[in-house]
Amino acid sequence: MAEWSSNLLYVSFMMYLIATLFFGGSIRQKNTTETNQQKWGLIGIVLTLIGFAAQLGYFFLRWGAAGHAPVSNLFEFTTFFGMMLVGAFIILYFMYKTTILGVIALPFALLVIAYASMFPKDISPLIPALQSDWLKIHVTTVSAGEAILSISFVAGLIYLLKSVQHTKGSKQSFWLETVMYSLVVVLGFVVASTAFTLGNYEANFQYVDQEGAEAISEYTLPALVGPNEGQLLTDNVMEPLVVMPALINAKKLNTVIWSFLIGTGIYLLLRLIFRKRIAAKLQPLVKNVNLDLMDEIGYRSVLIGFPVFTLGGLIFAMIWAQIAWTRFWGWDPKEVWALITFLFYAAFLHLRLSKGWHGEKSAWLAVIGVAIILFNLVAVNLIIAGLHSYA
Repeated sequence: MAEWSSNLLYVSFMMYLIATLFFGGSIRQKNTTETNQQKWGLIGIVLTLIGFAAQLGYFFLRWGAAGHAPVSNLFEFTTFFGMMLVGAFIILYFMYKTTILGVIALPFALLVIAYASMFPKDISPLIPALQSDWLKIHVTTVSAGEAILSISFVAGLIYLLKSVQHTKGSKQSFWLETVMYSLVVVLGFVVASTAFTLGNYEANFQYVDQEGAEAISEYTLPALVGPNEGQLLTDNVMEPLVVMPALINAKKLNTVIWSFLIGTGIYLLLRLIFRKRIAAKLQPLVKNVNLDLMDEIGYRSVLIGFPVFTLGGLIFAMIWAQIAWTRFWGWDPKEVWALITFLFYAAFLHLRLSKGWHGEKSAWLAVIGVAIILFNLVAVNLIIAGLHSYA
């Protein structure tokens, strides 16, 4: 059953990839009629629906094989997040019938799923802290809320790709290109992990964890940073350049560093090939975009996603924390970052409604908001040790 679920996830990935090409084709064709554009868009959304159905099949098959909701580790949670992102896009596509959303939303979902696939995929029993019905209630609503909020990023990015001018090297152009670079860094993680996995790289360290106990850490990438009081147990592999304190998850920080190194290399290669900024290269794709429509989609995504995230990320989380740890709040890194996310989007809505921050200002807020979400997903999960480190 687990093998079938993996195959379905692969099918969904391929369907999303092909659908992206059709959505892109619908806006790239020169001198094409609106009917032809609609045909390309129709094929794209049909393929997306097939991929989404396959991913739903993966989700429920894995649930049956595991005996619990498959959202208990980084692979499962991030894959579910990607599925919810596609689901949110499908709903908005049928509301607005705009294919340009698929050109950005589906590659973003593909990047999320590819990122997830680099983590261990084995089904393992739940640790005691996760053996609760609140697992599926809390985690699924958090993921759904973040996915809906991510659509505001998609709409905001499209808005900025059209509205920001690159000819004068403005601050807006610099920061938009920084967003492009950040997405390429995630691709760098996928490339680095895949390359060393195919090379069967492995290095084991014996170290002292945050509790003062001895433990074993298995590295799948060469150790640029090593664990606290770590002793390398594997012969003929790279010694770490720096040793981290117990507070830092050295193995995961090592992965982040490799992602930046490889991602930066890929980015520089793309700049060399395109001979211009990536954002400037993508700008012709959005030349016919209705900016008011993108602004509306971004705003509505926050209006819907914010209460869903608040329910899952704060209210349900506090209830479960009281049950599991006998306190509603403990300043764990994930809890703090959930609060930061809540406060940011509350400020977003306040500025939008009371200060009139529409258009480009609202688009920048949407991009910053998803940067906060991704920092939580990547940096907080991978680097900082805490009660949520099992994720």
